[in-house]
Amino acid sequence: MKRLFISIIIAVLGSLFLIGWGLDKLVADHGDLEENNDIAIYQQLVEGFNQQLAQKKDIDLPRETKLIAQQFQIDISIESAKSIALPQTLTSQLSVQGGLLLASDERAYILKKITQHPNWLIRLQLPVERKDNQSLNMLLTAVLYFGVCAILMLWLFPLARRLFVLTDAAARIGKGEVDVRVTRSKFSYISPLEKSFNHMAAQIEKLMADNKILARSLSHDIRTPMSCLRFGVEAALDCKDIDKKNTYLSRMETELTRMEEMTSAFLAYAGMERQGINLKLQSIDINNLIKSTTDNFQTLAQQHEIRLTCQVSSKPCFNQLDLHWINQALQNLISNAVQYASSVVTLTVKTNPEYIEIYVEDDGKGIAIDKLNVIFDPFIKLDVDRSREKGHFGLGLAICAKVINWHKGKISAQPSKTLSGACFIIQLPK
Repeated sequence: MKRLFISIIIAVLGSLFLIGWGLDKLVADHGDLEENNDIAIYQQLVEGFNQQLAQKKDIDLPRETKLIAQQFQIDISIESAKSIALPQTLTSQLSVQGGLLLASDERAYILKKITQHPNWLIRLQLPVERKDNQSLNMLLTAVLYFGVCAILMLWLFPLARRLFVLTDAAARIGKGEVDVRVTRSKFSYISPLEKSFNHMAAQIEKLMADNKILARSLSHDIRTPMSCLRFGVEAALDCKDIDKKNTYLSRMETELTRMEEMTSAFLAYAGMERQGINLKLQSIDINNLIKSTTDNFQTLAQQHEIRLTCQVSSKPCFNQLDLHWINQALQNLISNAVQYASSVVTLTVKTNPEYIEIYVEDDGKGIAIDKLNVIFDPFIKLDVDRSREKGHFGLGLAICAKVINWHKGKISAQPSKTLSGACFIIQLPK
């Protein structure tokens, strides 16, 4: 944070100094130009006075000079040329156009030899330049720079504080505290960054949790087929009967197939996060999607003696979806509903100002209230009768939740209000 403060202050103060130096130089050049213009004006006045006095007699020169001074309100006088001691190089300039510009300890003045009266010189005193108060200027400049620094510090303090909070949270996540989040503040300058950071932290936490569950479940479920394989190998080695040996080998092959299917399912779920980055979104009418999906599952429903129906919205419901993955989620929900239902499964599409909602309801035994919050976690099996030997690994609803999350939607479960079983609700934002 110190480097941020120092770099910004140096940048601002450096800019102020450069701009101030440039403006001072511009003002100084302009002031010199104005000063030269003022001197040129006075030199023209001297020439005018010279022409006027040249027409007068020597005896009238003092009186005429006083009249000019009164008339023009300037400090002008005449002096004897003998009273002015000048080097030869300067003496020759007394007769040039505009006269000779000199300066005393008090102020500058112009000397001009009067034409037709070479023994007399016009002396025109230039006005005294008003000097600026250098001490006051330095004080005001210092106040300006200190004021700018103070304002910068006040502006930077909230930013630095939020950056410190963000840095601390990132460091804690790096140490393994993946549940750390940045507390949002309405006075923060970097709210979008904090929101993105919290989203990233949530994704990391979920990914690590899924990996832990995957590793734990895989290590737990692989022990049974491994034990069966070891037992089969030992039995096959000890058995001399060819038919029994073939039976053992056949069982071993079945266990290997089951292990392969389980490992493939687990690895496929673990690799789903990469798929969510490359969704192929297209505009899809959800009414037509539900109708076609219902038609596709009629054969499965008839096999289980289930009546599968759908009720769609009266208005077209178009949404940006990945057809492959949204189909996968619907198929998982419908297949579960058909297998758990007693006689009826209903799909319904509803709309409201914010969401398009898809309801999948059945008349089965439903889901216990205390299990509604965990059924979308991976590798959760509420029905012990649906064993992994039949290809059920507890990933169907987890895949649904992940797919709906990719589409910025929500999925939830509750007891059905129209049937006696479960009701799954998919909410897709419009």
